[in-house]
Amino acid sequence: MTDRRRNTIILFIVGVLIVGSLLVILAKPTRLGLDLKGGVELVYQGKPTAQSKVDTESLERAIDIMRTRVDQLGVAQPEIQRSGGNEIDVALPDVSNATRAQEEVGKTAQLQFYDWEPNVIGPSGQPAPTEGAVTGDTSTSGPGGVGAGLTEYQAVLRAAKRAPILRTSDTTWSLGCTPQQAGGCIYGSWYLLDTKHEKMLCAGNKAICAPAETEQNLYADAYKPPVGATVKAVRVNPGTVLVQAHPEEDKSGKVVNPSPNSWYVLNDEPALKGADITNPTQGFDEGAGGSGQPNVSFGFTSHGKSVFEGITKTIAHRGQEAQLPGVPKEAALQHFAVALDGQLITVPSIDYTKYPEGIDASTGSEISGGFTITSAQNLANELQSGALPIKLALISRSQVSATLGKQALKQGLIAGLAGFAVVCLFLLIFYRVLGVIAIGGLVIYSIYYFALIKLIPITMTLPGIAGLILTIGIAADANIVIFERVKEEIRGGRSIISGIATGYKRGFAAIVDANVVTFMTAFILFALATAEVKGFAFTLGIGTLVSLFTAVLATQAALGAMGRSPLIASPAALGAARRGRGWTFNFMGASKWFFSLSGTILLIGALAIGGKGLNFGIDFKSGTRIQTAFIKPVSESQVAEAMAAAGYKNAEVQKYTNQSVGGSGYQISTKTLGPEQVKKVQADLDTKFGNGPGAPGTKDFSSTSIGPTFGKTVANSAVIAIIASLLVISAYIALRFEWKYAVPVLIALMHDLLITAGVYSLTGREVTTATVAALLTILGYSLYDTIIVFDRVRENVPRMPRAAFSQIVNRSMSEVLTRSLATSFCTLLPVTALLLFGGETLKDFAFALMIGIASGAYSSIFIASPVLTHWKEREGAYRSRRARILRELGTVPAYATTAAGAPEDVEPEQKRKRTRRGSLIAPEDPGQQLSREEFQELVRDLDVEGEPADGQPAGSGRRRGAAGGNSTAAPAPPATPERDPAADLTPEDLVLKDDPKPRQKTRRPRNRRHGRSR
Repeated sequence: MTDRRRNTIILFIVGVLIVGSLLVILAKPTRLGLDLKGGVELVYQGKPTAQSKVDTESLERAIDIMRTRVDQLGVAQPEIQRSGGNEIDVALPDVSNATRAQEEVGKTAQLQFYDWEPNVIGPSGQPAPTEGAVTGDTSTSGPGGVGAGLTEYQAVLRAAKRAPILRTSDTTWSLGCTPQQAGGCIYGSWYLLDTKHEKMLCAGNKAICAPAETEQNLYADAYKPPVGATVKAVRVNPGTVLVQAHPEEDKSGKVVNPSPNSWYVLNDEPALKGADITNPTQGFDEGAGGSGQPNVSFGFTSHGKSVFEGITKTIAHRGQEAQLPGVPKEAALQHFAVALDGQLITVPSIDYTKYPEGIDASTGSEISGGFTITSAQNLANELQSGALPIKLALISRSQVSATLGKQALKQGLIAGLAGFAVVCLFLLIFYRVLGVIAIGGLVIYSIYYFALIKLIPITMTLPGIAGLILTIGIAADANIVIFERVKEEIRGGRSIISGIATGYKRGFAAIVDANVVTFMTAFILFALATAEVKGFAFTLGIGTLVSLFTAVLATQAALGAMGRSPLIASPAALGAARRGRGWTFNFMGASKWFFSLSGTILLIGALAIGGKGLNFGIDFKSGTRIQTAFIKPVSESQVAEAMAAAGYKNAEVQKYTNQSVGGSGYQISTKTLGPEQVKKVQADLDTKFGNGPGAPGTKDFSSTSIGPTFGKTVANSAVIAIIASLLVISAYIALRFEWKYAVPVLIALMHDLLITAGVYSLTGREVTTATVAALLTILGYSLYDTIIVFDRVRENVPRMPRAAFSQIVNRSMSEVLTRSLATSFCTLLPVTALLLFGGETLKDFAFALMIGIASGAYSSIFIASPVLTHWKEREGAYRSRRARILRELGTVPAYATTAAGAPEDVEPEQKRKRTRRGSLIAPEDPGQQLSREEFQELVRDLDVEGEPADGQPAGSGRRRGAAGGNSTAAPAPPATPERDPAADLTPEDLVLKDDPKPRQKTRRPRNRRHGRSR
């Protein structure tokens, strides 16, 4: 296939893909993330239960149940996905009631039914069915109410007296688990007590503390008990469980305390569970004598039906037996308790006069008492979706207002357009016609990229926009590397068409190496990062792959199709006009100065880190951050006073200016707050700075709450991602080059990371998850320049067999320094646009990327290459070369020279390209006139010595003489000048031509049967 035909086919495919991409862009909607359109993001951590451990199956089941619950809430386009090994990330855009969504989505919804009186444990550690003070039957609040309950501290002490009772139905015992809890299995529940002050201990110093699965988990999140406490870890053995009293109500039936510190100790032997009921629905108590209050009705499975009828029959009979002379009916009634997630919902009685043989379950049953319509709907939805197989602990919560989201989207789009424009301007000025081709490639890249974002679909977030803008620079870098090689080939004497073909062929290896490393870093980032950063990693990876197609195939086909166009007839039009010797600086000779400069910078950074440390954000150290503006002018001191009045004296208040909050706003940082606490803070600020009940004082209110567990997870993931990236990068460099090339790469990468960390410490900027993503991107991108240099070193090593390694590296550096600087500058352009026009999150990315890219460009040239040189020159072969040069010249010049001192430049090795028929004499582009250099190369391929005097091509004269049979003596070849022993070999010396061996003809044996007669 000819080049023209191949280019035509490629351009046709590119055009078809453009049309298809435009149709996708017009037809498919763009999916925006929470930070671009507002909403709530919840991150849960899975914890094991007695019935299930945290594994892939249980997490996927939990995600399915959570998705069902979110659908019941009516949230459009929710995103629920795994994050890390045991976390679930829930994104709820445009949610109207964030608190309700949080409560419903992550609730375990474990429903248990108990026969009440025989299972309530008294002071002796045994059931006390007849003691009304224990069961609550004689209290004013009734059975299961707050009147007869114990404080959690007292209930734990009572429950701890009981010996283990192992039943397969227990909710606090995993089958086969022993008290040693090998592998973290469930064997009872653990509580932390302060016996001196008789109270519970847990993170946040709460009055009510949830149990832990193991003793070690009592001290999770680096919890430290308060000073002066007498700490005691207590285990409640399997077979015993604590249940919380049902919500406290006033006389009108309104709930006044949904979570009272009132507890009962029960036998862990539920009669029925949530799996035994069917079709739960919210309704009203409208039967005969009904109250008309909301309730939840449901049916039973076949097993549940028989158990329910049997247990209610037992309760009815027990009530009849308790009906002694003189005992009122109300005192003889027995009860049936319903508990949800460890808290009693209702404890109804069974009327033994109305149901002497129990309740017929064929028509189902109902739960009533203290419900509002909303709470009854919530319970019905929870029971309908099913119980979660594992517990889910909320470790992070973020809420962004819709106004902030729209402003962030606008800022991101402006930054993206500005970055694209400055990159196009740079390419046009620096590369002229080639720049126009590159801009066309960028436009095609942008169309493909946007279409893929809509087609997959990718949820666009602020970090995703940052990744998109960065890939503009990466896509341009691929063109720069190839275009610089094209210019180099044309300056070396090749024709324009030949230079383009050779430049693409020889630049392709460096492009692939650099992009593969960037893609691997993006993949590691996607696998290990938090959900916020996954968008950045995904867009970076997809953009890297798309840029390979547009930079290598599309632009090459376009240039090939323009081969005969007058636009590229002149090297000057391509920016390839001949110039002087180029860079002649002794890079390796000045390495000690570079090492000293880097050492000074690193020392300053290390002192800053040791003295000031790094300003870690709440992503790492946990806490709550509130950002809000106010409808009227307020001062920092006024906001701080309002927070102190709300009970948060240590809150940090900072004023900042940002368009996303309408000008001036305040950032409030405090300890980790729950949703209700954040809501109360907002209400207090609205009241304090508002203009009355109908005019709240805050606007554009947003909050982020990070628990200690999430911060620890983020830190661990960051460390693992950095180590994994370093290992993968080292392995790839060792395979593509050799293992000694990998060590300078690691040193340069650590150099870049330490400098970036030092700058963050000196400036006091906050380190967030966005910073970690930027650092990991730096790992991949700082290799770009290093690979370009090392690729040229690898190419020059066999072509300079007599040069010292420092001379080889200097030559390589002088050849690629321009493209290294151009790629770094081109990438810095969109990053600068990101820093100038982006929002706060985008600026965090941009600042770290700018420092890292600048440091990466410096370390590739002035750190990695000198380190490699100092190491390689210890090898025996290069030591011998250096000794020989010193012996002959007295010193080692910066660049390879002859004994007379003239510079010895090495032309690139020419690899001859065969045509389809294998001919060496056909031009690379049929029909194109050959240059003088290409014609001489074809002459050498014919093995012709000398040139006839008549000026005709030697090949034709020689062939005519041979054909005519003339025996004219050939002229004597000119004398070959004596070769300087210090000079490098020429390309011809490296290509060893074997004399053609005469082909021996083998006679095929004759078939005797069909041969002639003898």
